Amino acid sequence: MTTPPATAVIDKDGLHALVAALLADGRTVVGPTVRDGAIVLAPLESAAQLPYGWGVELEAGRYRLRRRDDGAAFAHSAGPQSWKNFLHPQRERLWSADRTPDGGFTVHAPAEEAPSYAFLGVRPCDLRAIALQDRVLTGGHFRDTGYGARRQGALLIAAECTTPGATCFCVSMGGGPGTDSGFDLALTEVVDAAGHRFLVRAGSAAGAALLDRVAHHEADDTTRSAATTAVSEAAGAMGRAMPPVDLRRLMGESLTADRWNDVAARCLTCGNCTMVCPTCFCTTTEEVTDLNGDHSERWQRWDSCFDLDFSHLHGGPVRSSGRSRYRQWLTHKLGTWHDQFDSTGCVGCGRCIVWCPVGIDLTEEVAALRAESAAAPGTAEDRKAEPAGPEKHEGHEGHEGQQGKEGAER
Repeated sequence: MTTPPATAVIDKDGLHALVAALLADGRTVVGPTVRDGAIVLAPLESAAQLPYGWGVELEAGRYRLRRRDDGAAFAHSAGPQSWKNFLHPQRERLWSADRTPDGGFTVHAPAEEAPSYAFLGVRPCDLRAIALQDRVLTGGHFRDTGYGARRQGALLIAAECTTPGATCFCVSMGGGPGTDSGFDLALTEVVDAAGHRFLVRAGSAAGAALLDRVAHHEADDTTRSAATTAVSEAAGAMGRAMPPVDLRRLMGESLTADRWNDVAARCLTCGNCTMVCPTCFCTTTEEVTDLNGDHSERWQRWDSCFDLDFSHLHGGPVRSSGRSRYRQWLTHKLGTWHDQFDSTGCVGCGRCIVWCPVGIDLTEEVAALRAESAAAPGTAEDRKAEPAGPEKHEGHEGHEGQQGKEGAER
């Protein structure tokens, strides 16, 4: 095997050859494609199914496809799904049990092998989300073995963002439209007078080996400059920004803020934000039996802190009001994630804004909480005397205790 250059260039035919090589290896290639009026993530049979020439128009509570005139494959923002749907599926069988003739029972582990995934077109914000879920689901005492098996064999092919949407705010969350790590291959799409091509960087030995199987040439200055400029311009074209404030501290100071009443008047507690969020990880389990009681199965499925049963105790739900449930979601995502995992739980993808049916915008809510906190007597002066930046706390390992976050309010 020859060693590919540090940066290479492939054309559209090279991208098709890349997908063909992955399929030939027996991998399940998942990437963006147009379906049901949206750009969704789905298994691909060839690169021809990529959304060439399609973009999206985004706003709070609004998503529309739009035609582009340049034929780009990755010039769109995040859709309704994330890679969580494949690594941490909505429903997964944990085990089954069958009654034996002697009155006992036998337990069977799932027989299905984890797919050998290749994810094509992973945005930098979603690379960060995958890294966060890695830490939550495989980094503690209680590992999610199903997630670990699917994640271990997954090949990640990133697509740097050159066309951010109106609801994107990854830069203000410490990320950006470009990426330097966490991928096996990284593509930056360039469409100009010189043609349609992709700047490619290998980030692992597996990525380098894959690139070596595809026709490519060493990156030229024109392509490298065009790719760098496109990513740089995207960083300055974010449609949203999180206010520049210590989010963890603000969330802790705002538990009794009046703004929660305002958002509660609009929130439907539907849980859409948790379903589309690429880092929300909470689950519950359910038992399924046949009618005669000879066969039983335990299934794990996604849960949401907006569900009344999520915090149900012997006396009823701990958080029965919409106010308390929205507050739980936002303060955990932006605040107490730091206590558990030493980082924020938000990557700035904007999905929760787009897919909220009433258009609730968490950047707007944070700005309002900040304004209310600043207007409180003595608060601004007290903050001036405090050191900047979040305090470091030793986080809990793993994802145990998911339903016991902060705050109890009926």
